[in-house]
Order: sequence, then structure tokens, then C-alpha cells
Amino acid sequence: MSEDSQSIYLEAVRLIERLHRCFLDIIKLELDRLGRDDVNSVQALILFNIGDAEMTVGDLTHRGYYLGSNVSYNVKKLSETGYIAQERSAHDRRSVKVRLTPKGLELRQKIAELYDRHVSQLASVGTLAPDKLGATNTMLKGLERFWSERIRLGG
Repeated sequence: MSEDSQSIYLEAVRLIERLHRCFLDIIKLELDRLGRDDVNSVQALILFNIGDAEMTVGDLTHRGYYLGSNVSYNVKKLSETGYIAQERSAHDRRSVKVRLTPKGLELRQKIAELYDRHVSQLASVGTLAPDKLGATNTMLKGLERFWSERIRLGG
């Protein structure tokens, strides 16, 4: 690998990390604006991704959104603060199903509104128009497949 190729690859990795942290900061600013101090940005994303579904904690982990121990901790906190309801599966007592409560659905809607505002604002930024983001998404999915394959192969 040439030095230029390696530096481009490492820059992409760093950008992905920085973008994720920045996105969490954006969610935190919205939570602050809404006066929500009982939930953090990662927990708000968990709520958003659960949506109208009922799923297990394992489902959240398998979808690749979160690390296993963090999911359990965050689900516990979201349950304690009334954003989600948990119930043991009737078929497998080890499995816990979660769904949003009305409080969780209301916050999920607020996050969806934030995303809608961003989408409308992106239209005015030429380099971030939907077709450009679509091409970026295609590239990022390719990188995800590449990394997933490396994981599957053990490195």
C-alpha cells in the first residue's frame, strides 16, 4: 500500500469517528433545547432506532448499532426513566423485549423532527445534496462490508 493510500484510508477512519462524535453532540444539543436531562444522546438514538417495533436487547446489538454491555446499561436507564417498557419473553425467559412508552415515542418524534430539519437544511448546501449523500452512503456501505468481511475472516 502506498503512503498516500494509507493516509487517505486513515483519514476516512478518523472522519467516521469524528462524525459520530459530532452527531452525538448534535443530538445532545437538541436534548438540551428540549430540556431533557434524563436521557443522553446514545439513549436517544436507541429510542429512535427502536421506533414502533418491539425487539429484544439482542436485536439492538445484532443490528450493529451499539456495544453489548452498553445496550444493557442504556436499556436499564431508559426503563428507569420511563422511556421504554421491558418484559420477559414468554417463550424464552432469558430474553427481554423492549418497546417505547408514550414518553419514548414523544422523544422519538422530536428526534425525527430534528432529522427533518436537517434534511431541509441540507438541500441548501450543494455539496450535501441528496445525490451526493447517496454516493457517500454507497461508499460507506462498501467500507462496512469490507470491515465485516475482515471480522468474519478473523482479521
